[in-house]
Amino acid sequence: MTTTTIEIGTLIDCSPEIRGGRPTIAGTAVTVRRLVSWYKLGLTPEEILNRMGHPHLDLAKVYAALTYYHANREEIETDLAQEEAEVKQFEQEWLQSKLNK
Repeated sequence: MTTTTIEIGTLIDCSPEIRGGRPTIAGTAVTVRRLVSWYKLGLTPEEILNRMGHPHLDLAKVYAALTYYHANREEIETDLAQEEAEVKQFEQEWLQSKLNK
């Protein structure tokens, strides 16, 4: 039986060409932020994997994303807060445009 060892650092990528340099699951465009947002809603890694249904995603990669989050919590929390602020601003602008019609 042959075993293959995978270096955990190879499971997460950060490339300026993909998702603006946000950390992603290697070989995908799935951001760590996306998985963390589901994790913070109370989903287990297994539930996240099932919801994603991505052909290149497996449980090890979900756990790698969550490990990245816990090791770099401030970075990911800042990114999540920025996204939330952008969504709120967009919603306000959209509502204002509807009220002005």
